[in-house]
Amino acid sequence: MRYIHSEESLTIPEGVKIHIKTRQVTVEGPRGKLTKNLGHINVCFSHPSPNIINIEMHHGNRKNVATLRTVRTLINNMITGVTKGYKYKMRYVYAHFPINVNLDKNGDTGLWEVEIRNFLGEKIIRRIVCQPGVDVEASKNVKDQLELTGNSLENVSQSAADIQQVCRVRNKDIRKFLDGLYVSERGNIEAA
Repeated sequence: MRYIHSEESLTIPEGVKIHIKTRQVTVEGPRGKLTKNLGHINVCFSHPSPNIINIEMHHGNRKNVATLRTVRTLINNMITGVTKGYKYKMRYVYAHFPINVNLDKNGDTGLWEVEIRNFLGEKIIRRIVCQPGVDVEASKNVKDQLELTGNSLENVSQSAADIQQVCRVRNKDIRKFLDGLYVSERGNIEAA
């Protein structure tokens, strides 16, 4: 079955500017600017009033119509990013061998590099390069905690996932070996 016309609407908060041209979405706010290319998704954007954006689709089947909500959520996440920002907290978990984590900013690329040593007593050094726009710091008041902050939800969460996945325990019983770095808390930098 095809739906003749489907639409979702999104309200733009004050202090945020959204510019859409050829499905290239640019969101500007007090914390910075984010861009996302939605050229692969078949939707139409309209601007009926200054603070409302309509996302429309004509003659789409059920799966195509589901992308409307996805596009709305992606733009909403960008709006939240440029107004409040995103913060992920990660805790080190270890039973016997303490995990050492070194943070270093690469001078050439300007991206943060996370270096994990002594994981399960192994000599191997694990290095993760964080996504662009993500800042990493060791928590000042909590022992064994990292804080990842940034405007883009996708970049911050992908960096946290990369750090968690590089510390997967292999060839051992994962019910006993629970060591690793895990996301303990996620939210916004500026609380509502």
